[in-house]
Amino acid sequence: MNQITALLPAVTEAVEAVGAYLAERHRPVPAAAGNIAEAMAVFAELDGPASDLLRERLTALRPQAGWLTDELATSLPAEGEWWSCDATDGAIQYLSGLPHWAVTATLVRDGEAVLAVVHSPAQGFTYTATLGGGARLNGQAISPRAHELSAAVATTSQPPAVAEDPLALRRAGESLSALLPRVLAVRNLGPTSLQTAQVASGHLGLFWQYGLDPVNLLPGALIAREAGARVTTTEGTPWTPAAAGFLAAAPSLHPAAVEVLSPIG
Repeated sequence: MNQITALLPAVTEAVEAVGAYLAERHRPVPAAAGNIAEAMAVFAELDGPASDLLRERLTALRPQAGWLTDELATSLPAEGEWWSCDATDGAIQYLSGLPHWAVTATLVRDGEAVLAVVHSPAQGFTYTATLGGGARLNGQAISPRAHELSAAVATTSQPPAVAEDPLALRRAGESLSALLPRVLAVRNLGPTSLQTAQVASGHLGLFWQYGLDPVNLLPGALIAREAGARVTTTEGTPWTPAAAGFLAAAPSLHPAAVEVLSPIG
């Protein structure tokens, strides 16, 4: 067992502890906020302590690793070890009283994810993966489901800064129009990390997105790849955190999805 694999149980425990903290404070009704400023104030009261707790626990486990503080960053350090985490991934859903939110922790080494945990308290899902060590859901090995594109549930999302990226906005609209008649349904089920991880376990057929979003994509991308899903750009080329298009799909769906999406990209 290498050091990263040995680290995984303790990281999972830390992430689930933060999830329990937030779940205790989550209410199945929308937060009393009438504008963005009020919503951010409510969120800060919850997310601030949760983020501090997650940072404290993970820093104690891996003190040599740095901490990436910008959850909206569009690039990652090329060297060194870094924690990339989101205590409340899916803030909008959390504040809206919806169950589609998660706690994520990713250890990045030299620009590549080597460990990832995505925990969804409301759904009872804990996804884990290490580079070369496979992927699991609640401790059980997972793999994508084999089926045709016409029977697939496809999901998508938009990066936080998509409003500042006209090209990503155009591609998001065109790709939605292109995929809608080819799949069973298209949905947006909350956090990017969780939706991508659910491709890994076969709950979803594919997830795609346009725009730079490395922090949100990294944990799910590692889990999906380690489970055997195809993780590429929307044109079918190898995905990197600097790519402006992302696709995670079951191997049985990937060629058809690329055929639909590649002309747009």
